[in-house]
Amino acid sequence: MRPSQHSSLPLRLALYALMVLLAVVFMFPFLFMLVSSLKSNDAIFADVSSWRALLPVGPLTGANYANAFLRGNIGHYLANSVLITVVSVGLGLVVNSLAAFALARLEWRGKQVALTLLVILLVVPFEAISVPLMLLVAKLPGIGFGGDGVHVVRSWLDTLYVQVLPFVANAFSIYLFHQFFRDIPKDFDDAAYVDGATPLQVYIHIIVPSSRPVFATVTILQALTMWNQYLWPLIAVPGEGARPLMVGMQQFFAARQTAWGEVMAYATLSTVPVLIAFVVFQRWFVRSVIGSGVKG
Repeated sequence: MRPSQHSSLPLRLALYALMVLLAVVFMFPFLFMLVSSLKSNDAIFADVSSWRALLPVGPLTGANYANAFLRGNIGHYLANSVLITVVSVGLGLVVNSLAAFALARLEWRGKQVALTLLVILLVVPFEAISVPLMLLVAKLPGIGFGGDGVHVVRSWLDTLYVQVLPFVANAFSIYLFHQFFRDIPKDFDDAAYVDGATPLQVYIHIIVPSSRPVFATVTILQALTMWNQYLWPLIAVPGEGARPLMVGMQQFFAARQTAWGEVMAYATLSTVPVLIAFVVFQRWFVRSVIGSGVKG
């Protein structure tokens, strides 16, 4: 082994030790939430000042989860959030990637203007357009589903699709796709066009298979955004029928202030799906981040 490798070994060990320490520190809130969701209120406060608060020791119970479903209507809110997230992410991947494909791979008049407007949209906070957006969707007719079957509604408010359709097109997702697509060699496109392929065929057979990391990255970021939506559902969904999980959590917390075990159970159930999604797409997400760093 060369001397430089000998000298770098302690530095690498120290870096790994620091990373492990930071990982443990960042895991503390999740461990406390998970362990507390299995304890009674008395046990939570008895262990809160010791390491027992992070360990599944003592009398454990699953009643907190049962109460979260029975008293908090979490099953209904969870189904709403899953449906909203899956549909918005699925539609968003198609719409945003096609828009980015047009910006990055096709030549057409006004493309630079459209790209400039896209960059401008990145700095506009959602809070600045939330009220105008609500006034707009309040006057849009739609289709409702209820006990009387399918019927026409006079407003998008208090529906599921008011939480989906305004967020399908996303400027940040389009920008991520655009940055990735433009680095794919255009020789592939030219060869496909020579063989008679259409732009849509190039997108499906060349761009999409070569862009799995960025698709995974956008999936994770968009899913996290939609899953954690709070402000928009709070003002656009006043009823319980289409209420998502995060707004339901606030309602549950307000009604069960002293039942910390049940609150922790609710918070755990709202966190686990996000962790599962990250674990599933983690490999592609890391690859996309590393690839972006190398290209930059």
